[in-house]
Amino acid sequence: MTTQQVNPKLTHNEGLKTGTPTLVGTIAQTLADPTRDCFTQDDYEFLKFHGVYQQDDRDKRKAGKHYIFMVRTKFPGGALTGPQYLACDRLATEYGNHTLRITTRQDFQFHGIIKARLRQTIKTLNEALITTIAACGDVERNVTAPPTPATSPLVDHVLAEARRISNALNPATPAYHKIWLEGVELDLNDPANKDFVDPLYGQHYLPRKFKTAFVIPPLNDIDIFTNDQGFIVIAEGGRLVGYNYVAGGGMGMSHGNAQTFPRLADVVGFLPPEHLEAVAKAGVAVHRDFGDRTNRRHARLKYVLAERGVDWFRAEVERRAGIKLEPARPFQFTRQGDLLGWHRQTNGNYFLGLFVENGRIRDGDGYQLKTGLRRVCERFQPGVRLTTSQNILLVDVRPEDRDRVTAILSEHGVSVDNPFSRTRLASMACPSMPTCGLGLAESERALPELLTRIEGLLAELGLPEEEFIIRMTGCPNGCTRPFMAEIAFVGRAPGKYQFYLGGNEASTRLNRLYRENVKTEDLIPELRQVLTRFAQGRSCGERFGDWCARALWSEPLAAAR
Repeated sequence: MTTQQVNPKLTHNEGLKTGTPTLVGTIAQTLADPTRDCFTQDDYEFLKFHGVYQQDDRDKRKAGKHYIFMVRTKFPGGALTGPQYLACDRLATEYGNHTLRITTRQDFQFHGIIKARLRQTIKTLNEALITTIAACGDVERNVTAPPTPATSPLVDHVLAEARRISNALNPATPAYHKIWLEGVELDLNDPANKDFVDPLYGQHYLPRKFKTAFVIPPLNDIDIFTNDQGFIVIAEGGRLVGYNYVAGGGMGMSHGNAQTFPRLADVVGFLPPEHLEAVAKAGVAVHRDFGDRTNRRHARLKYVLAERGVDWFRAEVERRAGIKLEPARPFQFTRQGDLLGWHRQTNGNYFLGLFVENGRIRDGDGYQLKTGLRRVCERFQPGVRLTTSQNILLVDVRPEDRDRVTAILSEHGVSVDNPFSRTRLASMACPSMPTCGLGLAESERALPELLTRIEGLLAELGLPEEEFIIRMTGCPNGCTRPFMAEIAFVGRAPGKYQFYLGGNEASTRLNRLYRENVKTEDLIPELRQVLTRFAQGRSCGERFGDWCARALWSEPLAAAR
């Protein structure tokens, strides 16, 4: 064994975490300095653990970078109260860019915040009982869970479990409270701070981010197999009997790097409800102890599973949790996506699902979604839930209030019927340009117009009522889970995309690369060619993704062209 193998070179981030396990950095000092508009590169990394990204608006660059900040909340299961929603709406207007963006992990993101307003934004969120800690960083991110009340009587129970597991997996650093709520520096001379080691994450935290999710079959509205670990609800006679545990999923990859790839989680086994927290912590601990700390592009749990195998992983989880996992119970997923429009809940009230294009809640000409939602929440105080498909649900609306909610939204140009094509309703895009530092190509700003052209193409081919699951990202990190879509455009360079085909309706199958380096102007011609073949050669009722898997994947060059 070589010296290099015995003492591998760790990444710079590992040194930061080990050297400052409180995650305090010099954030407080920079916040207090009015002459500085940005943080150091090291503090840039620490800020993520506090739910903050330092960004550079590339549209506004002149002599140098134009620094702004993105703040991300943490809502387990995407659930928040009406008053909490109103607090977010107000902050987006007072401190942000007048929009709220729903993430694919059921959070809100506030964009366009300047440094002078950063602490007040986070402090005000916490006053509304909303935290941002661990919304980013090398820790457990937001725990996702089914948000839709009408899908199962177990939804509320599972949401409560998501909150419990989220709390159990939160980092314990005292720095967050001191910096953002009290506005003071953390006293590093205090032995409790000087010698601080997180009880779960240790001194080094995780090699990279970690994502946990719950899902209730047969609706795979959480894309459960894309998570580091997940819990599939197993019910008998309407009663929760336990969970199938899955692990090792993830979407991110790097172009041209064969060591990185999207991967579906493996089904590991079954556990009764009383062992949920122990298993969740064990999964995190395996990643903590065996994840790659020498290469951040290869530092996710999925690579541990891919290289060591599911049997090895199962044994590690069992040893750490002190239990024996049972064989997985039968389950089946039939579809993904959200229930939109009005639906009756199991408790007799109603919920309303509203499509939010690319998750961006904003006001526009003739379509004032942000104002309409604010008026409804002010008057009726519904619960609010965010979905992993970037949509919003207003829940627990009383039957007698339903028509009044509809009327208020209609006054602001918002129809509760969600009058968009099925394909647009099934679409997602990440923010990318101009603020995401990882963005290689346009995404959120490009997809709406591209979808309009696709809708025209579908009408031309006699397919206007078909649903095509389309997702776009500005880079291969996979924030909108593009590698599960029937059609995906993944940014490769300015104006160029990788073109993927063949995901399925239940979101249980990865798609495949169909074309490389497709220019923006060539996306519709490429789609025309393949959609024409689909229209002519599909079986009765066959979806596009299934046809791709059957007809295109059998062609030797289909995945490489």
